[in-house]
Amino acid sequence: MPQYVSWSLKRLHHSATLLSLALAVTLMSVGCMPRENPSATQPDTAASSGTSAKPTVEGSSNSGAELATLNMAVIPAQITANQEKLQPLADYLTKTLGRPVKFQVTKDYDTAVNLLVEGKVELAYLGALTYIKARQRDPQIEPLVAPIEKTTGRPWYNSIIVINSDSGIKTLEDLKGKRFAFVSKSSTSGYLVPLAHFKDIGIDPDRDFVTVNFAGDHQKAKEQLISGKVDAIADDKPSYLAQEKAGKIDTSKYKIIWESSPIPNLPIVASSKLSAQVKADLKKAFINAPEGLIDITNAEGIGYTLIQDSDYESMRKLQKSLGLK
Repeated sequence: MPQYVSWSLKRLHHSATLLSLALAVTLMSVGCMPRENPSATQPDTAASSGTSAKPTVEGSSNSGAELATLNMAVIPAQITANQEKLQPLADYLTKTLGRPVKFQVTKDYDTAVNLLVEGKVELAYLGALTYIKARQRDPQIEPLVAPIEKTTGRPWYNSIIVINSDSGIKTLEDLKGKRFAFVSKSSTSGYLVPLAHFKDIGIDPDRDFVTVNFAGDHQKAKEQLISGKVDAIADDKPSYLAQEKAGKIDTSKYKIIWESSPIPNLPIVASSKLSAQVKADLKKAFINAPEGLIDITNAEGIGYTLIQDSDYESMRKLQKSLGLK
């Protein structure tokens, strides 16, 4: 399979560390800012060891005039029916930043993009593809951080294709003539990446599958598989394994038959209207976040790491190769 999603561990570690150090210098140069904790400048060290630093942020330095609510649009992904699971993260950010932080799970992926680029929210928790779409509409939005995946210890994850073993499917070729569910046309792991692989091996979902559904989010895609509405689905590996571990997926009945190359993890993105100071405070808060906070994939995180636009270049190329807008 072509390595259409590439990642340089050395470059990521180097760039993230340099960015973190630069951030620390900037923060310390502002007299009213709290002292930066050295552990916050080592996001990838925590990722490599599988541990994250305990929160050390002492609070935001925002003035009273800046203590407005920060609103974050969140793509539905895994979390639609479990929005309350994000509350501990919202509570942590509210306490750390000294201002209310509220999450708004949107009805679909495109709504989250619209809210961000139209300035109706200050932050957005997006997928890799939805970030690219947002950046194309407003080049000044800034990716801040991405969660570190617990199973890899890195800020990436994988797309998978899961089948019902009773369907007789053993290979991707066996999907022909079967019923299939993607997540959304804006989902990276639930559509873009598996679609690109289908194209590489000569499978056309519209032509080769009996039915093609778009479930709306990853959880609903799983529900369609379990209910027998479809024979196979595209999903993301971390959340699938989490549900399997929780006993919600019968491992004797459902099986992963394909896994993608690494995909850069879901970015938290700042509106172009946010000040540099607020963005610096947000980066610091996320880097110092404690382990165990649930992220948008409904998975237990081990922390966050700094990211930059170039980390998503592979997704931009993939989008172009598929002719997607």
